[in-house]
Amino acid sequence: MSDLSAFQHPRFARMYERISAESERRGTAKHRDRALAGLSGRVVEIGAGNGMNFSHYPDTVREVVAVEPEDRLRALAEQAAERAPVSVRVVAGHADAVPAEDASFDAAVVSLVLCSVPDVARALAEVRRVLRSEGDLRFFEHVRSGKPWLSLMQRALSPLWSRIGGGCRLDRDIATAIQTAGFQIELLDRFSYSPLRFFPRQQHILGRARTPSRD
Repeated sequence: MSDLSAFQHPRFARMYERISAESERRGTAKHRDRALAGLSGRVVEIGAGNGMNFSHYPDTVREVVAVEPEDRLRALAEQAAERAPVSVRVVAGHADAVPAEDASFDAAVVSLVLCSVPDVARALAEVRRVLRSEGDLRFFEHVRSGKPWLSLMQRALSPLWSRIGGGCRLDRDIATAIQTAGFQIELLDRFSYSPLRFFPRQQHILGRARTPSRD
């Protein structure tokens, strides 16, 4: 197993444990439902956190392998896996080196995680590696604002926010990163909402992409 010491954020993990339930009530839960609808087969979830997605997987999913590097969040995810309506196996690992064989999954899920991975391009390359030909990528992420003044503010705040928020950055263009990684985006919805009370509305993207055929 890779060294996961650089991914430990116990203070953030404790905070996330408290605020994730509020976020679900304020709309995040319904977006998870949309992001995961129609999935089937064997699925890898990158950066599963405390397992908030698990209850939203449809029963057409045969198995979820949930990868999470942070020890506290992974322990919570293991508890959530026991209550999940589908088979979920939680494993220690990180997005830069997904602990799985090439082309071993039918689908992959990235959900509120690409904001915080050290290298988005490398993480998406790993997702492509473990997906089969024409595999299904589902994504639900907060992203850089389309308003120039707000985008500049997000860029200025990101270094400080990253230290507070477990590596999270406010200024990433995830849709472009997905396309640059070679995925073909089939569905892309852009919308804004406030996941927490007294928190500014954030632009999010939600959608579906495919790996190109290897034929």
